[in-house]
Amino acid sequence: MNDALLSLLRCPKTGLRLWVGDDGETLVAEDGSTSYSIVKGIPRFTQSQHLASFGRQWTRYEVAHDDEDRATFQAKTGLSLDELKGLRILDAGCGGGRYSKIAGEAGATVIGVDHTEAVEKAASLCRHLPNVHFAQADLKRLPLESESFDAVFSIGVMHHDANTREVFDAVARMVKPGGRMAVWLYRRNRWWQEVLNDWLRDRTTAMQPDRLERLCVWGARLGGVPLLNTTLNKVVSFSNHPNYENRICDTFDWYAPEYQHHHTVAELTEWFREAGFTDLSVLPPERTGRFYRWTYDQNLLIGSGVNVLGCRTNA
Repeated sequence: MNDALLSLLRCPKTGLRLWVGDDGETLVAEDGSTSYSIVKGIPRFTQSQHLASFGRQWTRYEVAHDDEDRATFQAKTGLSLDELKGLRILDAGCGGGRYSKIAGEAGATVIGVDHTEAVEKAASLCRHLPNVHFAQADLKRLPLESESFDAVFSIGVMHHDANTREVFDAVARMVKPGGRMAVWLYRRNRWWQEVLNDWLRDRTTAMQPDRLERLCVWGARLGGVPLLNTTLNKVVSFSNHPNYENRICDTFDWYAPEYQHHHTVAELTEWFREAGFTDLSVLPPERTGRFYRWTYDQNLLIGSGVNVLGCRTNA
């Protein structure tokens, strides 16, 4: 267990410090009241539960692309890579670890947390980075010291819990006074898109993963067809990512999770204000182009996001 991670770990039930047990495979609270397993060098505070589909997708598919991931990280966090060196950063919902990797390579000390066994894929991806560490835990009950991070980011994660706001508030407590937090959530689309999406997801979330994955393969094929991948996917969501494997993963990501909430800019900015953040910035989408921006502004882009960066006040 790395000392940098161990110094931040707290029992999610009692808030007490944790120590590595004599067997080297257990974390024990300082009063001995609770203990947690260390598996493959990663502390485990939870099991996948309703987020099991994410463990499946992040461990089965290779979706990391360094240049693209650097650009996406900067666009969705509002943080430039050249300012990260020496910062302590929390990746809240790290998945397979591609953004933890980007921040770690830029010189930050990164703690990546995910609810699923995807942390194993993340640890493998970042094995060359001694400054990047992972824990499997519930974002609503983070096993970390509050107000201990210079920057926190969460990209496309919080809306997959039963209560997005509860996750937001728990993660926000991790930010130091004067620190920054960026959150990206699914955008609420037009009413007819929401109705159709809910109807489809009522069916796909009940499917066995193998059957759903076969359907997502067809979605990935459609995502490679010109015109269809810029028109039909405004009605029925499927990915049009340039990479075929990313398209399967992204489409599975849309239809598999039990929970998928959609939010507005006004809603997210209000959460930031109520959590004590100021200097709020609504971050624009990464992609450009007149037609894209028009459909984005009209809330017609299924899978697009609301993205806000804020600074926590010193008070």
